[in-house]
Amino acid sequence: MQILMALVAGLVFGIGLIVSGMTDPAKVIGFLDLAGRWDPSLAFVMGGAILVGALAFGLARRRRTSLLGAPMRLPTASGIDRRLVLGALAFGAGWGLAGYCPGPALASLALGGFKPLLFTLAMLAGMGLFELLERARVKAASPC
Repeated sequence: MQILMALVAGLVFGIGLIVSGMTDPAKVIGFLDLAGRWDPSLAFVMGGAILVGALAFGLARRRRTSLLGAPMRLPTASGIDRRLVLGALAFGAGWGLAGYCPGPALASLALGGFKPLLFTLAMLAGMGLFELLERARVKAASPC
C-alpha cells in the first residue's frame, strides 16, 4: 500500500508540475531574469507549495505514525553548516544554468526530449559522485 501511495503522490506532483508549466525551463529562466522580462508565476507555485508543506508538516508533528501506519520520521537537523550552504549553492547554480530542478526534470522525461534526459543523467552522475565522496569521507574519519 505504501508503494501505491508513493506512486499516487508522485503522479499528482508530476501532473501539478506539468499543469503549472514548471517543466518548461523558460519559466525558470524567466523567473530568475530580474532585470529583463521577469515571470513571477514560479513564485506563486513556490508559495502554494510552501503553504501546503507548512500545513502538512504542522499536522505531521502532532502524529507518531503516518496515515498508513509507518513511524513518523521528521527531519531533526536545524543548523546551517558549510555542507548545507555549498549544496544549496550547487543546486541553485545548476537550477539557474539548466532551468530544471529534480522534480520538473523527472516530470519532463514523460514529455520527452533530450534536455531533460541529459539533465537527469547528469543529476544521477552527481548523486553517484556524492555517494562515493561521502563514503570515502566517512571511511577516512572512522578509526581503523
